[in-house]
Amino acid sequence: MKDLIRAHAGLLFAGVATFVMMGAGQALFGPALPVYVRDFALSEGEAGLFVALLWVGCFLGVALMYFKGAMIGPRHTLAAMAIGAGGMAASPGWWLTLAGGVVFGIGYGMATAVFNPRVMRAFGPKGPSMLSLLNATFGVGAIAAPLAFVWLGSDPRWAFGLVAVVILGIWALAGPAGREGVAPAGEVKAFRPHWGILGFGLVAIGMEASLAGLGPTALIRAGIAETRASELLSAFFVVFLLARVGLIFIAHRVEPFVLYTAAVGSAAIFALGAIFLSPAIFFVALGASAGVFFPGFYVTASGKMGEDIRVPPTIVASGLVGAIGAPLVLAPMSAALGDRGFFWLIAGILVALTAAALLSLRRMRV
Repeated sequence: MKDLIRAHAGLLFAGVATFVMMGAGQALFGPALPVYVRDFALSEGEAGLFVALLWVGCFLGVALMYFKGAMIGPRHTLAAMAIGAGGMAASPGWWLTLAGGVVFGIGYGMATAVFNPRVMRAFGPKGPSMLSLLNATFGVGAIAAPLAFVWLGSDPRWAFGLVAVVILGIWALAGPAGREGVAPAGEVKAFRPHWGILGFGLVAIGMEASLAGLGPTALIRAGIAETRASELLSAFFVVFLLARVGLIFIAHRVEPFVLYTAAVGSAAIFALGAIFLSPAIFFVALGASAGVFFPGFYVTASGKMGEDIRVPPTIVASGLVGAIGAPLVLAPMSAALGDRGFFWLIAGILVALTAAALLSLRRMRV
């Protein structure tokens, strides 16, 4: 393993550093939003565009990878992220700030489809474990960025400016990564979308996005103080990160869809615990399950769909559909179902998803 790490040090450095900054950049959108509302005198609808357009940018980046992926490397993704963060740092006006968010999202979307398959290929049998490491580092940035935002005086210009400068530094050092893991070794399987695993990923990533985005509101509705709900969200991400770190040691030893099934099954149990026992404790526990959703899904989908250049963006796109759609559907429904309506909804979805996964275990082997 040490020899593999030395051989692919450039790719690993660029991937880890990029994912840390992806997490940091995304995590800054939340605390920056109230500042923009005040500075630009925005309505709630106008402010919501800031978050929504990040994911629009991600879709554009993934679409670009689908059609032009062979021409795009790590430095292209980093350049887009740096330009986007720089635009948000400059904040010359609201619409240009929004444009910066879209460009950052484009780089974000491209990065997911550039680094995940390259790391999987470069590390061979250890690829699933290194994929878990790569995605775990996203959590490091997501946890650290809000703290840095406060330290910088809650000023989005300084925070996004720092992100842009760090990304430029990574860009300067990422040259060797552009040559690693570009194409698979040996025979390449044909591109064949597998709608079953894409559906499993869509629902699971939708649940992950809903927990992160709607979880604090659900906790407040269940009677938990607003400050405490924010603290529990931080704890959720800490547990999320720990779960992904733990996967580094087991992901290459266990069938990926078995990991996926265990993750959604445990999430269903924790959601029921949030209904009947403690919303606070079991919401945090859900972070452990959510941390395994994407790695289990991505590795299974890669094995089922082949190594065509269009496969990674297709996998990522299915998750993005869930991440955008699920919160939009669940938010109004949970508000109408009482104090713990959100947890009832996700428990029902996760129980059904677990049953479907158990019935599909044999067909999903890779």
